[in-house]
Amino acid sequence: MSVFSKIAIAVILTILASTNAFATKVGYVQMKSIMQSQQSLDIGKKLVAEFKPRTAELEKIRSQIIEKEIALEKEAPKMAQKDLVAKRQELDRQKIDLDRKKTKQHEDFEIRKREELNNFQNNVNAAVTSLGQTEGFDLILYNTGGYIGPRVDITDKVLKALK
Repeated sequence: MSVFSKIAIAVILTILASTNAFATKVGYVQMKSIMQSQQSLDIGKKLVAEFKPRTAELEKIRSQIIEKEIALEKEAPKMAQKDLVAKRQELDRQKIDLDRKKTKQHEDFEIRKREELNNFQNNVNAAVTSLGQTEGFDLILYNTGGYIGPRVDITDKVLKALK
């Protein structure tokens, strides 16, 4: 969070406190706890499961390349130089192709991870908004401040609302 944002929040809190200290209801959500929640961990498990077939296919290709390299090294003394060079070039092409596929999978995984995290963040925001409206909060903060007392920490309520 930027310094400007922290100052703005401090000013808002000061104004709220000075206008009517007893009527102001402030809440705080520990995003670290939210991101370590079962719901968040389930997103990771879902993504791993989604990409498991592609990961297995890449591992299969990698194993096949290794097997071909071992076989080539055994056959190399008996092969003509021209054939040996051609086979090594073919293996190099296969390795490059494998690297491309790994890179593509990593990019796809990162895109899906961002999508899922954005959806999760939207769900958290909706839960916080709903909780704020139903319980009459004037202000709910996310991960700001040096000390947050247990009286204003509503993280557990938000986790319950996410279930």
